[in-house]
Amino acid sequence: MSAVSNAAFAPWQRRIYEQAQASIGAGRLGHGLLFCGPAELGKRAVAERLAQGLLCRERAADGGPCGRCRSCLLLAAGTHPDYQLVSFVPNKEGTRLRTEIVIEQIRNLSERLSLTPQYGGAQIAIIDPADAINNAACNALLKTLEEPVPGRYLWLVSSHPARLPATVRSRCQRLEFRLPPADEALAWLKAQGHADAAAREAFDAARGHPGLAHDWLTGEGLKLRREVAADLAKLGRGETSAPEVAQRWVGDEHAALRLRHASDIALAEASAGLTDPARARSLASWFDRANRTRDLLRTTVRADLAVTELLMAWRSDDARRAGGGRA
Repeated sequence: MSAVSNAAFAPWQRRIYEQAQASIGAGRLGHGLLFCGPAELGKRAVAERLAQGLLCRERAADGGPCGRCRSCLLLAAGTHPDYQLVSFVPNKEGTRLRTEIVIEQIRNLSERLSLTPQYGGAQIAIIDPADAINNAACNALLKTLEEPVPGRYLWLVSSHPARLPATVRSRCQRLEFRLPPADEALAWLKAQGHADAAAREAFDAARGHPGLAHDWLTGEGLKLRREVAADLAKLGRGETSAPEVAQRWVGDEHAALRLRHASDIALAEASAGLTDPARARSLASWFDRANRTRDLLRTTVRADLAVTELLMAWRSDDARRAGGGRA
């Protein structure tokens, strides 16, 4: 388990953490919790910090973990018998991770939650991402949620809670993460060491999402966005071909991110082109098409062909040629 301190939390994480701590102090913390909201906002880090506090044997006055007791040391080592994290596991062949959380995992979780805590405090299970639980596993999960046992906690982490059955959502206390105000987000980005201009560029590109902006600034995300914008501009001017760009876009593990950037660029242009309704509609349609193509990357469809077709539509669109592929 990651050792995130309260001080390391972003302001929006701290608000949720303090809300949950208040519920713990008042004895109102539910058996089932749903940590939900956009990806990259630190939902799991908050869930793990709360788990550390509940399992700590020498809890601090504010409810946080001491970091020194045997329970805290076992958690840090990933060997605490009263804590379990359920996520993707390797397939039967061991060649890759599954894309679903399956019923065997949920049954094992339920069996462990039915046991007496070895350290006499609580038993906590975190499922992340909960929206990846398949139908059969959801039915097994529902049974566990419907039969709560005192001192046993089942926490779900999800960026797409609507994908969970309503019967599961209704049995969980909701802790919802939201995008913070722009001034708070930009201040946090600069506190992470990012220059003001770069922080604003990434923040705008991420449509107000500080977690994504930080990820893009520390990795290849912002550089990829600039490359995607340049490729689309060249396509619009006829300076490159759709197959050539498609081969480059799907040539590594960043294909999905490139398509995300492409769809966002189209959306931004559509919003800026309100004086030309036909062009705005065309760009909005391409935005939808780019997102559908991104979904196709998870299937057996040949990625290069799907992306080539998408880029040919960009190149041939009269509205795109008129716009010149601006980013």
